[in-house]
Amino acid sequence: MAEVVRAGLVQASWTGDKESMIKAHEEYARQAAAAGVRVLCFQELFYGPYFCQLQDPKFYEYAESVPGPTTERFAALAKELGMVMVLPVYEQEQPGVLYNTAAVIDADGKYLGKYRKNHIPQVKGFWEKFYFRPGNLGYPIFDTAVGRIGVYICYDRHFPEGWRALGLAGAKIVFNPSATSRGLSAYLWKLEQPASAVANEYFVGAINRVGIESDFGDNDFYGTSYFVDPEGKFVGDVGHDHDPELIVRDLDLSLLDTVRDRWQFYRDRRPDAYGDLTKP
Repeated sequence: MAEVVRAGLVQASWTGDKESMIKAHEEYARQAAAAGVRVLCFQELFYGPYFCQLQDPKFYEYAESVPGPTTERFAALAKELGMVMVLPVYEQEQPGVLYNTAAVIDADGKYLGKYRKNHIPQVKGFWEKFYFRPGNLGYPIFDTAVGRIGVYICYDRHFPEGWRALGLAGAKIVFNPSATSRGLSAYLWKLEQPASAVANEYFVGAINRVGIESDFGDNDFYGTSYFVDPEGKFVGDVGHDHDPELIVRDLDLSLLDTVRDRWQFYRDRRPDAYGDLTKP
C-alpha cells in the first residue's frame, strides 16, 4: 500500500433532479481521476436534495436497493477509473425499511459492502427519523486498494464511540459525508472531526453540501469540506463555504505510525473501566 494516497471529496449543490445529480457526480469522478485521485467520497444522500427538512412520504421514492442501480452504475465507473468510491445513498432494504447508507466500491469495481448511519436526529430542519431506521450493521471497515477505510455519516460525528470502533478495527481514513447547516452546528464543524482524528489517530475526510435548497427548506449548507490529519491539522485549505468544489489532497499515511508511536492512546485505553458507558 502506498504511503501517500491522493484522496478526494465532492461538495455539491442540488441540480434539481436525481439524474442530473448523478451525471454531475460522474463528471466529478472523472475530474478526480484526471487529478490522480485514488479514493473519492461524495456527500450525504448525494444524488438527491436534503429532503429531511420536510416530512413527506413522497420522498421515499429516492430510496433504492444497495447494491442497486446507482451503486452498479458507479461500480462500473470505479472500475474504469481505477478509483475507490464511497457513495452515500438512500437505501430501501424492503418496502418500509429504509436507511441512510453509504456503499463502498473498490478500485476494481467490486462492491465491498455498506455502512448504515447509526445515530438518527429528529430536530427542526433535520427530521431524519421520519425517513430512516437506525443502522444495524455496526461499524464495518473496508479493505480497499488504498488501505482500510471507514464511514461515519453526518450526525454520527457527535458520538465518540463509533469513531473509536473504527479506529480499533484498523481504519486509516474515515469519511464523514454530511449535510449540515450554517448557524446550527457550524462552530463544531472544524472542531469535532479534527478532535476525533487526534483521539483515534487516523485521517478524516469531512464532506458537506453547499447552498440553500429552497424548495425543501431554508437550511444553508456551508460546504467547507476538508481532510484533517491525525495531528488535527487541516491538509491544505478547507473547501469554499458557498460554491461546489472537488477537494483533492495528498494524505501521507506514514504519519499514522509517527503519531501512534508518540501517543499511545490505544495502549492506554481502559475498556475495563468504561462499563457504565454501555448502559442506556
